[in-house]
Amino acid sequence: MKEGPDIAQIGALIGDPARANMLTALMSGKALTATELAGTAGVTLQTASSHLSKLEAGGLIGQRKQGRHRYFALSDDDVGLLLESLMGFAASRGFTRHRTGPKDPALRKARVCYNHLAGDYGVRMLDSFVAEEVIAGTGDDLMLTAAAHQRMAALGIDLAALARQRRPVCRTCLDWSERRSHLAGSLGEALLSMFLEKGWARRLPDSRAVHFTAGGETAFSALFGPPA
Repeated sequence: MKEGPDIAQIGALIGDPARANMLTALMSGKALTATELAGTAGVTLQTASSHLSKLEAGGLIGQRKQGRHRYFALSDDDVGLLLESLMGFAASRGFTRHRTGPKDPALRKARVCYNHLAGDYGVRMLDSFVAEEVIAGTGDDLMLTAAAHQRMAALGIDLAALARQRRPVCRTCLDWSERRSHLAGSLGEALLSMFLEKGWARRLPDSRAVHFTAGGETAFSALFGPPA
């Protein structure tokens, strides 16, 4: 009798092309309707509903109702981390989509990975924190150093409040375009929110890309160093 986690079930859920497209769309961090996800997947609404039911039963997505509408989103951070890791693994093995366009460079530069910053900017940010010894450790074993509280307080981020949440404050997420780690966890989410609230960056419509303004790029580089 075989025992242990059944990765075949998760693989089957994610492996269907329509469901994979839906999950990728939800990596934007936005909650989407079944109609929107049907369009993303290129299937009928009836077929999309069937796929969404399977993803929800598998614990990969959840839904909430607002008025007469139902919205779907990834269940939690762990699902986003799993999907980003799979994207990185697929890219490293040559399993990439061949269609490219104007959005592709923008996605590689800076994008939303569920609820935190990814792409070149996300990797630069984590590298800077490690170099400054604000964050220590490798892989998933990240920890904040004594210098972290002063550094984050200067940015207007309350680490004590983040620590009270029932999820990791900082953790790594393998970046599919950079093939290196960027910063996830509640701290990664708080930093992305800060960039958006300060007007340094904005979300591009119908895309995971994040556009930094000229002033935002200057401010980001002052904090985390210029591009390599």
